[in-house]
Amino acid sequence: MKDGQEVRHVSRTAVIAGVCGLALVTGGGIAWWTANRSPTADTQSSAPTTAPALSPSPAESPAVIIPVPPPNAVQVPQQVQTPQAQRPTSVTPQALAPSPQPKPLQQADAQTVQVYWVKGAIGKFEAVPTKVAVKQADQADATLQAAFNSLLAGPKDATVFSEIPKGTKLLSLSVKNDEVYVDLSREFTAGGGSSSMTSRLGQVIYTATSLKPNTKVWISVDGKPLELLGGEGLEVAQPSTRQNFDKNFPLN
Repeated sequence: MKDGQEVRHVSRTAVIAGVCGLALVTGGGIAWWTANRSPTADTQSSAPTTAPALSPSPAESPAVIIPVPPPNAVQVPQQVQTPQAQRPTSVTPQALAPSPQPKPLQQADAQTVQVYWVKGAIGKFEAVPTKVAVKQADQADATLQAAFNSLLAGPKDATVFSEIPKGTKLLSLSVKNDEVYVDLSREFTAGGGSSSMTSRLGQVIYTATSLKPNTKVWISVDGKPLELLGGEGLEVAQPSTRQNFDKNFPLN
């Protein structure tokens, strides 16, 4: 019986020793495998993140030494050309001068023309020109018509007078080929002596040639050419001009 118990005791001891040896071998193999395998994504993802290093405070920052380049290595920065201011354009005196003011409408639409009155001793004709403002017109005949309307209306100045009988009317006036055609009513031939006839004839001729002194004048009464004027038969040259009137009836 004693031999059998010893055999059982030895068998149990061998089993326990074998189990322990196997455990040691197994544990060593696992440790070796764990130490030599590469980290996987899971191991990396599961690894705790390290906190970023805190920047040192100014007091703890090390001194920074800035290297100074040698003189030859210094590069001069290129000058940046700034846009030049535009020079002011020169101002001419004409530009500084104020623009001319427009003339009033009455002055722009009016012009002056000479109308002739009589002044002097009896029997002598003295033509006295007076400037009269008339409505401006593009045509010479319109300007002369306005002048004759002023002539037949009589003077406003008491120092001169007119020998043209009152009631004389301008029937027509036209300018053709630089010649003036004047047609007056029959009142033009009424009354007065030779000096009156001479003076009224001179008034008509000089007023009709106020725009152009060398113009020829054709005078008619009631549409008929005027050849004799007055009871004494003052001969009227056709056409009449300032030159032939001054020759036949000298001015004072």
